[in-house]
Amino acid sequence: MAEKTQVSAAASLPAMQYRRFGRTNLRIPVFSCGGMRYQQSWQDLSPDEIEAEKQVNLEACIHRAVELGINHIETARGYGTSEQQLGRILPNLPREQLIVQTKIGPKESGAEFMDVFETSMQNLKLDYVDLLGIHGINTQELLDLTLRTDGMMTAVREVQRQGRVRHVGFSTHAPTDVIVKTIESGEFEYVNLHWYYVNPFTWEAVEAANRADMGVFIISPSDKGGKLYEPSEKMKQLCAPLSPMQFNDLYCLSREEVHTLSLGAARPTDFDEHVQGLTDWDTHQELTTDIATRLHNALTEHHGEEWVLHWHEGLPDCSDIPSEINVHEILRLWTYGTALDLLPWAKMRYNLLGQGGHWFRGQNAATAADVDWSPLLSQSPFADIIPDILRQAHDLLVEAPVERASQGN
Repeated sequence: MAEKTQVSAAASLPAMQYRRFGRTNLRIPVFSCGGMRYQQSWQDLSPDEIEAEKQVNLEACIHRAVELGINHIETARGYGTSEQQLGRILPNLPREQLIVQTKIGPKESGAEFMDVFETSMQNLKLDYVDLLGIHGINTQELLDLTLRTDGMMTAVREVQRQGRVRHVGFSTHAPTDVIVKTIESGEFEYVNLHWYYVNPFTWEAVEAANRADMGVFIISPSDKGGKLYEPSEKMKQLCAPLSPMQFNDLYCLSREEVHTLSLGAARPTDFDEHVQGLTDWDTHQELTTDIATRLHNALTEHHGEEWVLHWHEGLPDCSDIPSEINVHEILRLWTYGTALDLLPWAKMRYNLLGQGGHWFRGQNAATAADVDWSPLLSQSPFADIIPDILRQAHDLLVEAPVERASQGN
């Protein structure tokens, strides 16, 4: 349940809401200030290369977030100059009022982890971080590497013992079974993962985290959740009286198992539409249920009820397909993209296939016509039409390949 609200310093917007972040017992705002959009560069720069205008913008974003009650500041070693630029403002704010999270990718050894950790702390200019996430446990191999007996977690526990890290969690873009295994390892107090209206398939992991009393942080609900900051007219109509971003926010937060959503602000005003959606907090359960019904009806009108309810059943994993075509992801993008006029989002995600490594598994459907689908789709109720849909999806969505900007350092 949301905890008692506090009076927001931004009187024109509703007060922020807070939730208990699992067994960390942190009182976390339902929106977090994600640090991968307002930084100057995706690569590290020397201090004299940080431009004054870019630093002013980042600091304005942080001040606006704090003004709105968004005191959770989230970044990562892989977000270029984000940590470095935050280090110029965070030490000047009341430390006890902030929740600061950074993230470091899985490392081969404790020594390698410590090198990166010290860089992060020097950049941030803080004595401790409240939350340290192991960034990108996206495969079984990376989970095994992270938890190896002689590996990095010994060093992680040491800096935690020293008080330089308060709580340890992980971020993930993994298949649901790997996320659940990571949760059930018992090593982590919170998880950053993807779950929102157009990606309901990780709910099992959210439930597993709830059973383990872990904090649940939702990654990129507005961008990877549909590019909802650039909504189509159809989405605007279906989500009224909320904006599509506000609907997706409240849809996620209508689940008590979800505690906070990342807002990747690029400018100070980027928070306002989200916070304005909290005006409907007292009635958001009923409101989002009604809008979700409308969206479901739009999906069924376009694709038919049977497809909407069962398209994802019996699909092969991309690792079981010789050409590694990510059938599930392609059908998800096609299903939601075509029915809800989310094609810019579908194209953005589709053209990452083959470019994202373990952050975004599998290939696009360029070679679908060369695959013998009969044995691969033997468990699917739509085995007869999926090969043709894959070809349609490729023709509709393919553009120039897109590379991921961030790295999981």
